Amino acid sequence: MSEPTFAPIAGGWFTMGTELGHEDERPPHRVFVDPFELGIYPVTRAEYEQFVSDTAHETPGDWSHQPFTRADLPVVGVSWQDAVAYCVWRSAQDGRAVRLPTEAEWECAARGRQQALYPWGEGVPEWIPNGGRGPLAGPWPVTLGEPNDFGIFGMATNVHEWCADWHDQDYYSRSPEPNPAGPDHGRRRAARGGAWRHAQTFCRVTLRSKLDPSFRYNDFGFRLARSLVAA
Repeated sequence: MSEPTFAPIAGGWFTMGTELGHEDERPPHRVFVDPFELGIYPVTRAEYEQFVSDTAHETPGDWSHQPFTRADLPVVGVSWQDAVAYCVWRSAQDGRAVRLPTEAEWECAARGRQQALYPWGEGVPEWIPNGGRGPLAGPWPVTLGEPNDFGIFGMATNVHEWCADWHDQDYYSRSPEPNPAGPDHGRRRAARGGAWRHAQTFCRVTLRSKLDPSFRYNDFGFRLARSLVAA
């Protein structure tokens, strides 16, 4: 089994959130994120299938439904709990810890070096299926399109991606500056990005979703993060 491919994210200071969005995207605030690595692609159906085979973990929702069975699609129908279980298994397989990204890490990576509200800048890129209008029949392959300037594909579109944090609508008003990781407890876990199932399949990088960590929806997937080993 090949190891997942990661892109290095330099981290540093950036402005998280926006005044243009919903209440839980406000206020914009400066945060600092340590350098880290993020999966170039979301975890695929093929990668998750190996996990299921090795561990006998329960299969995701709609696992056998035709729109979700191609090997190169992002795995969907996984709960936050499933995603964490995959991270534990993958860490043991690779001999190096992987995890879900924090919301701050995800947004930092999605903004890219240009710090834009979309991973690709402004406008709708030509490669997004159906001009970004949905809902579609299902997700598209993780390799479709062009990467952002960190070399990462598919952020802010295709599938919602679970993050490590608990979601709190008011967290930004008290968020610490260095490496914010969400509140210590909550009811719903945070997710980021647009999804194929919505009327518009892409979103600004600041948009926050939240869901019970046990729920499995067929437009939710995840990608891996990895802390950098200190020299």
